Amino acid sequence: MITTPVHPQRVALHNELHARPPDAMAAPLAISQIVMQANREEREASRAHVAALLRNHHLPQPDAATTHIRMDVGGFRIRWELHTEFVTWSFARPFDAANFGERDPLTALEAVPKDWLAALPGQCLAASHLWVLSTQQFASGTLVKHVLNEDMLIGATVADGLGEVYTDFALHADGFSRMVLLAGSVTPRRLGRLVQQLLEIDTYRMAALLGLPVAREAASVLAYAERELAALAESIRAAGRDEEPQLLDRLTRLAGQVESEYAATHSRFSASAAYFELVDRRIADIGESRLAGLQTIGEFITRRLSPARATCAWAVRRQDALSERVSRISNLLRTRVEIEQQQSSQALLAAMNRRQGLQLKLQATVEGLSVAAITYYIVGLVSYLAKGAHAIGWPFSAEASAACAIPVVAFGVWWSLRGLHARVMRA
Repeated sequence: MITTPVHPQRVALHNELHARPPDAMAAPLAISQIVMQANREEREASRAHVAALLRNHHLPQPDAATTHIRMDVGGFRIRWELHTEFVTWSFARPFDAANFGERDPLTALEAVPKDWLAALPGQCLAASHLWVLSTQQFASGTLVKHVLNEDMLIGATVADGLGEVYTDFALHADGFSRMVLLAGSVTPRRLGRLVQQLLEIDTYRMAALLGLPVAREAASVLAYAERELAALAESIRAAGRDEEPQLLDRLTRLAGQVESEYAATHSRFSASAAYFELVDRRIADIGESRLAGLQTIGEFITRRLSPARATCAWAVRRQDALSERVSRISNLLRTRVEIEQQQSSQALLAAMNRRQGLQLKLQATVEGLSVAAITYYIVGLVSYLAKGAHAIGWPFSAEASAACAIPVVAFGVWWSLRGLHARVMRA
């Protein structure tokens, strides 16, 4: 018994190892899977939809946190899984394989209520029928008349040679793709895991291809942005100082458009890359090897998905390269504008220095005039004072006294103004 405090997510994280385990299966078995792409509301509606089916058959109801259900419902077994972008609905039931290949075989969906099935929330992204047969007496030639297309037949041994799988990766008249698995001596648990892996190959390849139309749409936006960036680069090279603000505004708008496109498509491209990796992993997991005269599933998927995969990867690289180019040209233009601003600032400082020099010269001139004016008024006062003093015995005339006072007064005024100027400058 654990007596220490337990992390609140410990049980959930531990049980993640056992999330969505494969069912043990025995042939013959008809399986149908429908993958519905769903938004948040539709994923919640799918939980209510499966709850309605279970309620009609008096079975336990899922809670709000349930993301996986597998249960026997009347004449079929349902498996419901809630994923990030889609919901998978899998139906399975035994069937009589005695005359398999002589006519269209029965499907698991024929046991599912039609009205309920037609109301599945979301949009159908992938749909597959898979038949598991118990023996290998069915050669590939017996599968093509009513089940698979002979000219598109793909097959391989799987599970390290213990079984065989055949498909044509084509949409048949009912809108479903088809697979036939000859179980051979595969154990029930491994057979369930193999069926799950085969169905996931079909699901994940479709989910991965959701990035292809986005990449094609992004190509036109990227082409326009690249042309605009090239025109801007040429305009920047030949632009004058007056045109730079308009060019910087155009470049800023272009950068915003590029980053907006990147933000709108990045999650889709990242998801597609992850789904492509899951397809590769599931193909490796089934352990296939070549059957004479037929392409393997891995060869077919790799060859047909490579262009779409390369297109998505190329769109991502093109977006990254364009974003880097816009950043470089933006830095170049900003550096050019900053240099010109520094040059303008230097010219302004030089002009201010020149004006300051002129002001100093003008101030010196004004100070000289001030000394003369103050001296004139003080000497006038001395003249009046000498006239009054002469009347009471001052031996010199007023004119002589004023003349003698001029140098003394002028020097005193100049010395006083110089001291005042020095104190102001120190302050």
